[in-house]
Amino acid sequence: MEIEKLIRTLHPLERKVLPLLDKFHTIDVLQEKSGLKDVEVMRALQWLQNKSLIRVKEDLHEQALLEENGKLYASKGLPEKRFLEILAQGEQPISEILKKAQLSKDELNSSLGILKGKAAIDIKKGNCLSVSLAENGKKLLDKGFPEQKLLDKSFPVELKALSDEEKFALENLKKRKDIIKLHIAKTKSAYLTSHGRKLVERGIKVDVEDKITPEMLRSGTWKNKEFRRFDIEINVPKIYGGKRHFVKDAIDYIRKLMVSFGFKEMKGPLLQTSFWNFDSLFTAQDHPVRDLQDTFYIKEPELGKLPDDALVSRVRQAHEKGVAGSTGWQYQWSEKEARKNVLRTHTTVLSARTLAEIKKSDLPAKFFAIGRCFRNETLDWAHLFEFNQFEGIVVGEDVNFAHHIGFLKEFFKRLGFEKARFRPAYFPYTEMSLEIDVFHPVYKKWIELGGSGIFRPEVVVPLLGKDIPVLAWGPGFDRIIMDYYKINDMRELYKNDLKKIREAKSWIR
Repeated sequence: MEIEKLIRTLHPLERKVLPLLDKFHTIDVLQEKSGLKDVEVMRALQWLQNKSLIRVKEDLHEQALLEENGKLYASKGLPEKRFLEILAQGEQPISEILKKAQLSKDELNSSLGILKGKAAIDIKKGNCLSVSLAENGKKLLDKGFPEQKLLDKSFPVELKALSDEEKFALENLKKRKDIIKLHIAKTKSAYLTSHGRKLVERGIKVDVEDKITPEMLRSGTWKNKEFRRFDIEINVPKIYGGKRHFVKDAIDYIRKLMVSFGFKEMKGPLLQTSFWNFDSLFTAQDHPVRDLQDTFYIKEPELGKLPDDALVSRVRQAHEKGVAGSTGWQYQWSEKEARKNVLRTHTTVLSARTLAEIKKSDLPAKFFAIGRCFRNETLDWAHLFEFNQFEGIVVGEDVNFAHHIGFLKEFFKRLGFEKARFRPAYFPYTEMSLEIDVFHPVYKKWIELGGSGIFRPEVVVPLLGKDIPVLAWGPGFDRIIMDYYKINDMRELYKNDLKKIREAKSWIR
């Protein structure tokens, strides 16, 4: 930008500060010379730095600061100094020194120890303990306490500016309670760049209008004024408005999408009985998935309540003898095992509870759920012990496998994956069963997202009362979120990282 144009863009604060930088460089001096507040000087320096007119240098240096007792002793004098001043009047009993020097018992004991160490006092024992001034004590009073001289300085003080005697006094004071502490301070200094020096040499007019006022318009005086030119290309700080966590944003998008498809949302507690989490879904009570290495069982309360006896009896029948021509698991089903409380391992538990509550007059029906699940996984970049799962079911006499595939293709298309494929698979409570893969449009590869299928009669008949098709799917949702936000570690999804939350783009597909 041309020098004249650049000069015309300078803010009034910049116009006051920039010429001073030819001679003065520190913030406090610039503040004094310009008559501006500290924040105004800092703002001007930031703007000038953005324009490459100055360079700002930051220096770290150690300072000594006074604490509570240090401030007290700076005004009243150190306890040992007051102690000696009383002794200058002659030998005194301890009780009198305590009273006249206005010392606490701790300060008295401290003073006795310090002064004995300096051979400044003589202690006489008798009926009444008394103290007199020694020769070294007289010299100390005449010369003055180095520690007191340090406290009398204007704080904070720079450590590098202290003399050897003052550094020795500082070390003594650091050992004592609440007198002095060290602090690392930052000092900013600003210096003109070659470009900034050219502006200063050209001359900077301070009296420039920053805005037009109603009075100028009424009187017409604006015609004779020189106005500041605004640089619309200059870098400005980013402003971050309030926003939801990006995981919540993604979940809300899926929720709106499913509602637009005509689905109703299923909700339920994170704590479930094993009856709903496993038994209602025809998971055998000796199946390895129910072991502690996969499931979080609850210690208190250990057992929960089962639903009505008729439903429990139908589930028991499915496990022991089977339904709709199947043979079941051929074992004695345990009611106590079914009552064990667990943190839900999937959102399919909500599908089971919903099927048990559906009225036949409500069919056909469509439901979905997005919720937190828990599994006893080893924590690493790809596994968490809690995760989000997306769940859906379609219940109706006339739905079939073609409807199932058609819906999933449309759903993932709305998430930005134009291509989806389905592979045969096995899951305990669906038959037929499929694995869902989508083709990543950027990475040009297939990504596995989860399972789906049609619920087995052993699930549907006990819950719904008759065997009708129930299309079901439950892909993990966290992988989709990670891909969208370019996150490589699943643990990043649930950290309250303000920088990541601020910079995360909105979930729009």
